[in-house]
Amino acid sequence: MDLNIFNVLDELEDMIDNSKRVLGKVLINEEALLEYIDKIRTLLPEEIHQAKWLSKERERLLQDAHQESERILAETQEEVKRMSDESEVARLAQESAEEIIAQAKRLSMEIKSGAADYADDILNRLENNISQSLTVISQARDELNQMK
Repeated sequence: MDLNIFNVLDELEDMIDNSKRVLGKVLINEEALLEYIDKIRTLLPEEIHQAKWLSKERERLLQDAHQESERILAETQEEVKRMSDESEVARLAQESAEEIIAQAKRLSMEIKSGAADYADDILNRLENNISQSLTVISQARDELNQMK
């Protein structure tokens, strides 16, 4: 059985929906509820681990983008140096090299920005999922405490 936090929360919600109701209150088997809370606790560290991995992956993508931009800049500078030996060709090469450098810088910024946006989006979705899970847990505990 594939247990992830959302499956456990769905099961918990089903248990609540299918429980007996008395005077507007839901009667829930305490042992079953505690089992679901334990399952959620067990699964949360995996979600947190995934968030850490995504953060590291984001850093790796940014580092790769930086290295690629440095490589492109170095190649461009070498090309400029090689071409600068001829007068008219050197002038044209200088213009071309400057344009290539500007393009490389723009590409580098786009790669970095895209990687950062992607990682931020993934982390935001994970944060929302965890927040929703914690809200459901808090509501379930509030309902349980109201039954005392």
